[in-house]
Amino acid sequence: MTISITATANQRMRQFLAQAPAASGVRFGVKRTGCSGFAYVVDLADTVGEGDQVVEIDGVPLVVDAKSLPLVDGTVIDFQRQGLNAAFVFHNPNATGECGCGESFTVG
Repeated sequence: MTISITATANQRMRQFLAQAPAASGVRFGVKRTGCSGFAYVVDLADTVGEGDQVVEIDGVPLVVDAKSLPLVDGTVIDFQRQGLNAAFVFHNPNATGECGCGESFTVG
């Protein structure tokens, strides 16, 4: 599994983990939704399930489920602020298209 986290995203994930010391890490994956097929999920991982892969990236334990892994392998996770808005941004080499609103993506 090759997933990268920018320094800004790493800092934001560390803030989340500091507020939830019982968390096993940050869960990253996808779910079926949206007009293009898949949407990214970033949340605190309460547990590590069977089939989950855990990789520590610059001190952040990242938990990825087996179904999401082939869809997010190679992704770079960033965190950006624009005015009052702040969000994780994903650069995924597996994505072949995105919906107009940027909330979902397709794979080929």
